[in-house]
Amino acid sequence: MNDNKISTQKKIIVALDTKDTDQALDMASKLSDAAAFKLGLEFFCANGPEGIKILTEKGLKIFLDLKLHDIPNTIEGAIKASVLINPFMMTVHISGGRSMLQRSMSTIKECCEKKSLKRPLIVGVSVLTSIDEEDFNALGLSGRIEDQVKRLADLALNSGLDGIVCSAKELKGLRKHIDKNFIIVTPGIRPKWGERNDQKRIMTPTEAIKLGANYLVIGRPITGAKDPALAFKKLCSEV
Repeated sequence: MNDNKISTQKKIIVALDTKDTDQALDMASKLSDAAAFKLGLEFFCANGPEGIKILTEKGLKIFLDLKLHDIPNTIEGAIKASVLINPFMMTVHISGGRSMLQRSMSTIKECCEKKSLKRPLIVGVSVLTSIDEEDFNALGLSGRIEDQVKRLADLALNSGLDGIVCSAKELKGLRKHIDKNFIIVTPGIRPKWGERNDQKRIMTPTEAIKLGANYLVIGRPITGAKDPALAFKKLCSEV
């Protein structure tokens, strides 16, 4: 396998859209070359922190995508609890504001230092990939999604976050706009042979990597395939 394919594999985070722990473990075992595995609200609400720990204790790198969004004091408590799960990466909503974001970072740094744990990456959610321009305007937000994502990225960077989650459609402008070391995590990725499902602002893996994405979040095109391992390999070979 050449270096390019190895590099591509380590950019792919597989979304395990399930609430079943055994299914999550089984799928992860077939995709051991992935950079990490995303678990979200569905899994967390069904299994709680203990369910996540079952996977992390197996050595899996978990992207804990709970999109935390609340007042700073509540976020502090949630962050302290999340650290004990030992995720590789986790999300907060940038729209929670500067105080919430700064509290998130100070809390996680303090907790990890006290417990001698490796600090998870904290990335901020900008505009959900299920939202298009019509939805954006219906929320009472003016202008373009691309401009809003840039504003949120600036806020996240200045608040100390490690990166941002944004649609591939905003990638080109954002990568040129933001610090080169600021991580960009991109969901809504679909290979040419994949279905759109409920994603509206989508792009192929090849396009997203060329435009500067550090990590690609891909779920159903891989996990919904008859042979997930083959689908993963096929996807990597196309980039």
